[in-house]
Amino acid sequence: MRFTQLYAPTLKEAPADAEVISHKLMIRAGMIRKLTTGIYSYLPTGWRSINKVAQIVREEMNRANAQELHLPTVQPADLWQESGRWDFYGKELLRFKDRHNRDCCLGPTHEEVITDLIRGEVRSYKQLPLNLYQIQTKFRDEIRPRFGLMRGREFIMKDAYSFDVNDGAADKSYWAMFDAYQRIFTRLGLKFKAVEADSGSIGGSFSHEFMVLADTGEDTIVSCSACSYGANVERAEVKLRAEVKELKLPEAVSFVLTPNKFSVAEQAEHLGLATSDILKTLMCVADGKPVAFLVRGDRELNLVKAKNLLNVAVLDLMPTEMLSEFFGAMPGFVGVVNLEIPVYADLELQLKDGWIMGANRIDTHYCNVSLRRDVKVITYADLREIDINDPCPRCGAALEFPKGIEVGHVFKLGTKYSKALNANILDENGKEKPIIMGCYGIGVTRVVAACIEQNNDQYGISFPPAIAPYEIVVINLDVKSEEATKKSEEIYEMLKNKGFDVLLDDRNDRAGAKFKDADLMGMPIQIIIGSKALANNIIEVKDRSKYEKSELNAGSFELEFDAWQAQVYSRWGL
Repeated sequence: MRFTQLYAPTLKEAPADAEVISHKLMIRAGMIRKLTTGIYSYLPTGWRSINKVAQIVREEMNRANAQELHLPTVQPADLWQESGRWDFYGKELLRFKDRHNRDCCLGPTHEEVITDLIRGEVRSYKQLPLNLYQIQTKFRDEIRPRFGLMRGREFIMKDAYSFDVNDGAADKSYWAMFDAYQRIFTRLGLKFKAVEADSGSIGGSFSHEFMVLADTGEDTIVSCSACSYGANVERAEVKLRAEVKELKLPEAVSFVLTPNKFSVAEQAEHLGLATSDILKTLMCVADGKPVAFLVRGDRELNLVKAKNLLNVAVLDLMPTEMLSEFFGAMPGFVGVVNLEIPVYADLELQLKDGWIMGANRIDTHYCNVSLRRDVKVITYADLREIDINDPCPRCGAALEFPKGIEVGHVFKLGTKYSKALNANILDENGKEKPIIMGCYGIGVTRVVAACIEQNNDQYGISFPPAIAPYEIVVINLDVKSEEATKKSEEIYEMLKNKGFDVLLDDRNDRAGAKFKDADLMGMPIQIIIGSKALANNIIEVKDRSKYEKSELNAGSFELEFDAWQAQVYSRWGL
């Protein structure tokens, strides 16, 4: 491609609403343009990068014996009602009525559609295992779309679905996809980590997220410094640091005044205690019903863990007005002593007794609270957020908390959808049983944005070769020079014949403008041809990732370039 023919409208400045670096650089590099909130047009260079990601995904999915298909974007409500997700999924599901007044939605994911397809076609264990995938546009009506392609409403996703006869076979399919994802992100040239994750609205028994490591990531990862353990902070396990032992019951509960002490820190200071001596009571509403969670005063409740423990559709903190109405208490003075409400306590609350707890009256707390005697705890569970002082739940070593960007997610769904939609098969004994399912997603457009978040500098994007819209840009500094133009054309054709994606900058423009665009757009290799250097038999080459230039002999350029390019690509594992 010649730059004079390329539609790549670069900008000197990013628009004011561009927040993160990938959004700014993709706009400035002429890769995307905003149509409306959370929805973007992909310009030629952006589309080339997206397609390169999609092709690597496609190759590795095919290698793992998955088969590509294409499913409808518009989905009927009755399928979602049958699975139970029509109300559960929330407002991200864009619902509408067609001209016949039938409820429909734009597909944010395709578990229902693929299960409906399979239940009408697959009836015997002999037809399994089966793995089907698509690369398709999705729509999720995000409440706060932001960060460009990082969190848009419309995006391109690869979603795959596996179908197996039993759990053992389903596990095999799951780990085959896990391995395929490892190969995909390695081939893309990304620094990433696979971590245990919460299954969220998709459901299922367990899952892993694939995180691109970047300081600008919106997710926090828990990563062991010694072993391979990694988890999303929402999922990270917290193990007890001590053995649970028989405890002596404290004295009977009594009141203690805590005037105007609303926070745990204020209460602890007033009472001359540590914040860890105070019980934090979190009143919540689970599917419309009140429920209480207890954690130590210096801890935070992990709402995802709490929601998963109860297996409810919606779990929210109770509003202040509801606290006052039901318990006659203000935040900071709520407790559950002798209260008829379901109570769940964090595991480490078994290690101590004799707590300070709100007394459900203003400016007052209970002391000497025993969870065994004074509170009806339904169960103890891992309910709190992990922190830097917690050991690795696998090996006990120290933990690290890097930032990451989720680009892929693999789920073992089990029978969540096959049972709901009656997708059954006859096994080898002629017995009817639900199909065991898995699902596997990669945000194709998000991968490009995440790549830029990980690979950029003050000059612009520094693409890995696998994702770059063009691997090499040949910059002709003197388009009016017959010698420079001839050599530029010669090298351009030679590189194309070798199979490289090459852009020839043949614009009649200033050298500085060409250099700025090349750096901004992030092609991994720049070949710089000028008449003055050619007079000295020199052609400059630049490694964009290291921002380093080298001089090659113009007379033996092809041979020297092959060796130099191989060295540059080796840094990307190519």
